[in-house]
Amino acid sequence: MNTQQQSLLKYSRFKPWEPVLWLLAFAAPVLSPSHALIINEIAIVALFAVSLDLILGYTGIVSLGHAAFFGLGGYAAALFAKLVMPDPLVGLAVGIGAATLLGAACSFTIMRGSDLTRLMVTLGVGLILLELANKLDWLTGGADGLQGVVMGPLLGQFEFDLYGRTAAYYSLTVLLALFLLLRRVVHSPFGATLKAIRDNRLRAMAIGIPVNARLAVVYTLAAGVAGAAGALLTQTTGFASLDLFEFHRSADVLLILVIGGTGWLYGGVAGAIVFKLMQDLLSSITPQYWTFWIGLFLVVLVLVGRERLIRPWTWFARGDKA
Repeated sequence: MNTQQQSLLKYSRFKPWEPVLWLLAFAAPVLSPSHALIINEIAIVALFAVSLDLILGYTGIVSLGHAAFFGLGGYAAALFAKLVMPDPLVGLAVGIGAATLLGAACSFTIMRGSDLTRLMVTLGVGLILLELANKLDWLTGGADGLQGVVMGPLLGQFEFDLYGRTAAYYSLTVLLALFLLLRRVVHSPFGATLKAIRDNRLRAMAIGIPVNARLAVVYTLAAGVAGAAGALLTQTTGFASLDLFEFHRSADVLLILVIGGTGWLYGGVAGAIVFKLMQDLLSSITPQYWTFWIGLFLVVLVLVGRERLIRPWTWFARGDKA
């Protein structure tokens, strides 16, 4: 076994704190049943952030239209439940499939041009889908949203209740499954080539890495995971609206990665926890000005530095960052 393989094996091993973290996450709906709905939201947003980190943190692709995949996955799952069958797992697969196909089609747009070009192209795709969802009101409900989405019981046994406990466990389970998949990807030889492309694309091409093929695969994979997050949102809320495609979705997930850090899958999870809890707390205290306080927090975070603010806890994640 060469040095590179030993390094990949070292990073792929689970740290002692990781199982504890996930056990606490799954215990949270039981320990605090009144917060099951916010736990469900955090799990969905975390999955969305992890999908963006796969292309931003590990490959260096900046996107302002990641909400396109999120929204398409959400609408596909909701339409499937309303028009075909209400099974949540089949609907989730449909949402993932629809977003994956869109990601495969859009992957060709990020292979050429500068970062600014990619920003505009990804933003344009999101705006196109937003307008389509608005105009096809006979199918999507238009500005009124797609209403009357009723999900069947999960695994034929667990009904989605108003308290959100089933929804929380459903979203947490999907988050864990896809997180483990992406963790395996980024700590594989394939993941090492992504980091090489991120650091220097020309050098990666010079040593024989098929850059365009790698970009297409990772972009498609990230789109599918974002579609899963969108599908979870519409399935657990029973509603799909144009808000799924709105620009603020893409902006919020970028802010989450600013908070949690890029090139580290747990950064998306940590950022989602901090962002959603701050949003929930501040909006209850100052409903009109909560965005001001989040903006102030981000300014302080950038000026002071994330590492200084979280230095007491960084040793837990040592060796897991890309």
